[in-house]
Amino acid sequence: MDTSSTSSEQPTARIATARGRWILLTTVLGSSVVLLGSTVTNVALPRIGEDFSADLAVLQWTVNAYMLTLAGLILLGGSLGDRFGRRRIFLVGVVWFAAASLLCGLAPNTGTLIAARALQGVGGALLTPGSLALIEASFHPDDRPRAVGLWSGFGGIGAALGPFLGGWLVDGPGWRWTFLLNVPLALACVPIALRHVPESVGTAPQGAVAATGNARRQHGFDVPGAVLGALALALATYALTEARNGSLMVAVTAVGSVVAGVAFVLVERRRPDPMMPLSIFASRQFTSINLITLCVYAGLGGFFFLTALQLQIVVGYSALEAGAAMLPSTVLMLIFSSHSGELAQRLGPRIPLTVGPFMCGVGMLMMLRVGTGASYLLDIFPALLVIGAGMVVMVAPLTVTLLSSVDSKNAGLASGINNAAARASGLVAVAALPLLVGMGPDAYRSGTAFDTSFSRAMPLCAAMLGIAAVLAFATLRETTAIPHRAHWRAHGWLMEPPLVPRFSHHHGSNP
Repeated sequence: MDTSSTSSEQPTARIATARGRWILLTTVLGSSVVLLGSTVTNVALPRIGEDFSADLAVLQWTVNAYMLTLAGLILLGGSLGDRFGRRRIFLVGVVWFAAASLLCGLAPNTGTLIAARALQGVGGALLTPGSLALIEASFHPDDRPRAVGLWSGFGGIGAALGPFLGGWLVDGPGWRWTFLLNVPLALACVPIALRHVPESVGTAPQGAVAATGNARRQHGFDVPGAVLGALALALATYALTEARNGSLMVAVTAVGSVVAGVAFVLVERRRPDPMMPLSIFASRQFTSINLITLCVYAGLGGFFFLTALQLQIVVGYSALEAGAAMLPSTVLMLIFSSHSGELAQRLGPRIPLTVGPFMCGVGMLMMLRVGTGASYLLDIFPALLVIGAGMVVMVAPLTVTLLSSVDSKNAGLASGINNAAARASGLVAVAALPLLVGMGPDAYRSGTAFDTSFSRAMPLCAAMLGIAAVLAFATLRETTAIPHRAHWRAHGWLMEPPLVPRFSHHHGSNP
């Protein structure tokens, strides 16, 4: 029954076989539950706050506790898979995620819910890198590009359906089912993976890039780096979320965040096996792309968090209607993002990464028209259409440019760092925006108060996209040597870039 193998053996799974389809099903289910954990929850926030009589900070932590542990531990999760077996760590993450989801669904109070959300993020950090690494390590090189494309495409469909499904559950059986739904989906992976997915350890097969680029460092784990990185994020998030209270604890955690951040940099500089080797930032292009990523996903993270609330609290939509209203942006990404990668190959990154964020910023300013009595066709849909078009223009070129900025052997590492940066910036945005716009702890209970705060927040979100456009125009070259064998994927990830884009090696050649 055990189909385990080591990475030294040539992977043989083919898409046309039953075994290949089972591997795809397992990895798609695993990555989908993590994606649902990011997209489904936003539409449930008003009901969660109502049921627990909670203030705005609880809603922020319901989102951020998950993103915090996921962003802080995702690089370490990939490294654990490379050392102890990708299937083994993937399954640990799946079971962990299912147990945490069950705890979320049964949570009797907000403290339990927030703690369970943090545990969900830990499970996600273990299984997310493994989902794509298993495809890379299992499929025959001839089938690998198509397998990754199918994995990404099905993930995009999950992203599109996430808010809609979440809204249906919230309005139907209740918000707890947005978490309980993950349990059978996650546990379905276990018997399939044990029976059909081969084990793999060590360096990924030729032509594949391990999920976080850490397969090449087999002599140790950067546990201090992972702990310090997560601690810096956690303390910063707490300080920003609770800053309105002005307590001594807020000041202490703010200082502690800075100290932990400095310590993280020092540890990464001195360790022989750093989680995030600072030498990779010697590439100006790589540094620029990550700065652009920070700005882009800070703006998008704040936008999607607040818009899901605005549509329900101010416009008066049900959770289902709010989830359905957000579909245009994702559908545009699914249909057209595969073509925008070609645009970056022809024009270079500067134009699409300037125009795309600018369009998103314009769309966010158009959302200022969305208030009480807003028309979907005249007010909401045009704004989301512009934002979706901007995302189509920028997201795939951002991924392609990231790949071109480093050596192909570091593509997985670069992608992991970029993905963690996107998640972290969204995390900070959700923590900071309510503070910056003066949103009180009970603002989400008053349509008038929330609408006022939303109107202040949209220009700030648009400004972050504007900064990204300026950075792209000022720091990126007109043309970039993007290899024509670089494989980018259409995807539906709205809150972060796809995890592991890669280069395809033909006949052992280098790009």
